[in-house]
Amino acid sequence: MNVGRGPTAGRKSGGKPKGVNADFLQALAQIEDEKGISVEALKEAIELALVSAYRRNFGSAQNVKVELDTDTGEFHVLALRHVVEEAADSRSEISLAAAKEMDPAFEVGQEVQTEVTPRDFGRIAAQTAKQVVLQRIREAERGVIFEEFSNREGDIVTGVVQRQEYRNFFVNLGKTEAVLSPPEQIPGEKLRPGDRLKIYIVEVRKTPKGPQIYLSRTHPGLVKRLFELEVPEIHDGLVEIRAISREPGSRSKVAVASLDPNVDPVGACVGAKGVRVQAVVRELKGEKIDVIPWSDDEAEYVGNALRPAKAVSATLEPEMKVARVVVPDYQLSLAIGREGQNARLAAKLTGWRIDIRSESQANALAEAAAEPGDEEAEPGGGEAPAPEGEGEVRDGQEPPA
Repeated sequence: MNVGRGPTAGRKSGGKPKGVNADFLQALAQIEDEKGISVEALKEAIELALVSAYRRNFGSAQNVKVELDTDTGEFHVLALRHVVEEAADSRSEISLAAAKEMDPAFEVGQEVQTEVTPRDFGRIAAQTAKQVVLQRIREAERGVIFEEFSNREGDIVTGVVQRQEYRNFFVNLGKTEAVLSPPEQIPGEKLRPGDRLKIYIVEVRKTPKGPQIYLSRTHPGLVKRLFELEVPEIHDGLVEIRAISREPGSRSKVAVASLDPNVDPVGACVGAKGVRVQAVVRELKGEKIDVIPWSDDEAEYVGNALRPAKAVSATLEPEMKVARVVVPDYQLSLAIGREGQNARLAAKLTGWRIDIRSESQANALAEAAAEPGDEEAEPGGGEAPAPEGEGEVRDGQEPPA
């Protein structure tokens, strides 16, 4: 549609121009420099807000727009009407004859803009402009925070505990606060305001109140990232963490592999006199960590996963996804672990259901099987149930949230 407006186009003459002061315009330019919000974007937002303010305060049903001059600070409320042969609705239409009285160049189909700025609109405009600018600043700051932390999902950050509300801890991450909820806290860990700690970012979501950052101290990914900080060989890609199983606050198992035959993956992660693994243990408030070598040989891998117990043999039954492991008699309880924890973590780490027996139990079972027609109950051992996969890091992938 053609738009036409003459030199004056019905604009009212006389009187002091309405607008905002020079300090406000300077503030817009400063906001552009500091917050990255362009003056043009602020101008458009202010103009739209002023249209709403005009309709709300003056009850006008006219089709209007507001123009703000960012050089002078002047603004004008303009009523928009289409040129027609005969006007049926004076709020949206103007007759051709009336339009030509304003400017002979007007033709049917063009748009006439007539200034209708109220005399007392200046105060309303200033308040509206201030509110819009503050709102845009808040939105921009939230956007910056969202972009920064959404790019760090699956990573760790250092935060300071600010306060506790009920069982939730609020953690200061520098530009924003995040909540560490009870399920994501390490059992038994005592946190106090002022404590500095490393936290895993599980997820970042946009909400009407700003970005919501979900933190965790129990996620297996926290163990992975801590080792990456402490072990240069992992950071450089010489050593990989292939899998992690974890029971937060108690024990973790980490399977590592070397991409360089000259680098011992377990030794690199443990460090001289255990200095590297102990740094991770301290950050996790004493949680025990078993670092085991990953292997392409599944039977060997299952045997390694039961460390610190040493497996004598491991036999796999792929159709049932069961691994039958034999350990020395004196290490049976060590292989099973307290309340079955060691076997349970090994099963989660490897993905195999593990049946553990001592050498004497395995020998008795073999002798019983060698005697035909003699059906005896199998000597009791320890069995870890089939893992559900919680908390695993497989093939270098991040664990599920």
